[in-house]
Amino acid sequence: MKIGLALSGGGIRGIAHAGVIKALEENNIKIDIIGGTSAGSMIASLYAVGYTPDEIYNLFKTNYNKIIGENRFRIFNSIRNLVDKKTVLKGFRKGECIEEVFDMLAQNKNIDNIENVKMPIVIPTVDIMDAKEYIFTNKIPEDNLEGKYITDVNIGKAVRASSSFPAVFNLCTMHEHAFMDGGALDNVPVEEVKKQGADRVLAVKFDGDNLCKDSSIMDIVMKTIDIMGNKIIEDKLKKSDYVLSIHTEKVGLLEADKIEQCFKCGYETVQNNITKIKECLS
Repeated sequence: MKIGLALSGGGIRGIAHAGVIKALEENNIKIDIIGGTSAGSMIASLYAVGYTPDEIYNLFKTNYNKIIGENRFRIFNSIRNLVDKKTVLKGFRKGECIEEVFDMLAQNKNIDNIENVKMPIVIPTVDIMDAKEYIFTNKIPEDNLEGKYITDVNIGKAVRASSSFPAVFNLCTMHEHAFMDGGALDNVPVEEVKKQGADRVLAVKFDGDNLCKDSSIMDIVMKTIDIMGNKIIEDKLKKSDYVLSIHTEKVGLLEADKIEQCFKCGYETVQNNITKIKECLS
């Protein structure tokens, strides 16, 4: 029986997925197929090319500033990009940094193109021009009627396209496409993981913090993202065999100092639910 893992987006909270995988491995649950959107694509790609959960955690800590590092002054200065009518498609960061880091990490495992990855993998993105979902994968399923599957792409480009969160990163252009964050249509790729041959699928998503009168604007932004993301995937989550909901307390979209907290949270959430997980995946 093949076990599939579908990982959601969630900004820096995505490192919790590495903690999830670590706990699954310790409980002898082998992942055969993996998929991830946005931050989930980062973890999924690194695991698929051969990095261990602990290595992924350390790579995030080491490379975080290369991926997203930006001082606050420059970020607030970049707000002009969002209101300047002549600078459409712009965000705070260009996004090449994501592509470069993940290409480098994949090449360290002698992998450049997604076709060379041995573990079946799916990475959703959305083309903002035709409002259509596309899937980067190393294995095209039989129902490719819409031509939405792309196999000829570097790991870095695929991750960048899936992670191009509007206003934070520029859109990722590729041929005639302008890709944005895959979470806009498929924040937890359960269906695509099943299409790769998974008999059982474990879906992993994030629960938003409760808001109160003292909540900050970032708290509200994160809550809004979670509400929209979870609403979009309600029906798709029903097709999974178990939905693991991770609650990370007061973690903003890009808070680097919360990496360790998120990793532990993912690990502990699995351990606290391992009996039920095993029952549903058996």
